[in-house]
Amino acid sequence: MGLIIAFVIFIGFMIAMIITEHSMVWALLVGLLLFTILGLSLLKKNEKMGTAAGIIELAKNSWGSIKDSLIVIEVMLIIGFITAAWRVSGTITVFVYYGMKIIVPPLFLIITFLLSCLLSYALGTSFGVAGTVGVIFLALARSGGVDPIIAAGVVMSGIYFGDRGSPVSSSANMVAGVTKTNILENVRLMMKTSILPFAITMAAYIAVSIMNPISHVDAGVIQAFEEQFTLSPWAFFPAVLMLALPLFKVGVILSISISILSSVAVAFAVEKVSLLSIFKILILGYHSSGEGLSAILDGGGLASMLEIVAILVISCAYSGIFNRTDMMKDLLKIIEKCCTKTGRYATAFLVSVASCVVFCNQTIATLMCNDLLTKPYLNTGYSRQELAIDIENTVIIIVGLIP
Repeated sequence: MGLIIAFVIFIGFMIAMIITEHSMVWALLVGLLLFTILGLSLLKKNEKMGTAAGIIELAKNSWGSIKDSLIVIEVMLIIGFITAAWRVSGTITVFVYYGMKIIVPPLFLIITFLLSCLLSYALGTSFGVAGTVGVIFLALARSGGVDPIIAAGVVMSGIYFGDRGSPVSSSANMVAGVTKTNILENVRLMMKTSILPFAITMAAYIAVSIMNPISHVDAGVIQAFEEQFTLSPWAFFPAVLMLALPLFKVGVILSISISILSSVAVAFAVEKVSLLSIFKILILGYHSSGEGLSAILDGGGLASMLEIVAILVISCAYSGIFNRTDMMKDLLKIIEKCCTKTGRYATAFLVSVASCVVFCNQTIATLMCNDLLTKPYLNTGYSRQELAIDIENTVIIIVGLIP
């Protein structure tokens, strides 16, 4: 009963933060306090542990869970750098610019989809690509007579391709970190399981694209890019490195670091941005000087990832408390029975949908699914690798379907 009350209060705070447009971190801190109090009561009841000793015990276990996720935190922070670096070097811009150049009316939507897939895979972020490529191509769709709802669906489909399966995706690295699996092996398996869905999606979007041709491409956006950036072919280089290095089994952090350094070189040598300005952009994010491009290109930087990192750290603290006190053991037994009777993937799907609906946040839902599914999977003979792939094929993309 105590767990149910704590979750009800916690979810209430989550909903309040969503409605009032405040950070989810506040709700998570309230939840941390609630679960800590509940955990202390369970330790006192089951192990006769005093309050001070209980706090130390829960803190120790929470830190253990946080420590296991440090590699994920490092990746998330460095992804903040690369999202800014690719903006200031013109890397994102050249992809969009030349993508717009090759648009022919019947292929507008399929080019939008493929470019969203490519950039999200190279950059490893759904939000970053939606906020740049997505905004641009939705503007082109409106001005060119293409239904913006269809265009938005195409963009969302493309950005989640990379968000799910890129070796530099923060969500993919988070899944690998919490499930204690290898990110490159996960990516290989994700590519394998995505072949059929990708082929079906491509066929569908080719048909939709032909039935919804764009009437014309707004030349104003192209002109704005030409005025703001040099648009040198060198701007492709950071993306080429980011795509190629993981194929040679170069580590994720090293691959991203090399891409960032090449972006800095392009920004300094080609775009003529001072090193001091580049450093500020890497920390605080990119801010365009062009009036028409600021809403599209602004963003990125280390600062943009701090809230996500805070959510991850607090959520990992939850995991330590849950595991130490076994406060969710009854729920885990139910999930374990479902794994046996209905199959692991069906169970993972149901748990994922519930987590996404309740928490409305990919990071929190992912961590909750890992906490709820790890023991049932291992106890019923499944591996951590299977758990990682099932989480990638459920919660990571289901969250984008929740209104």
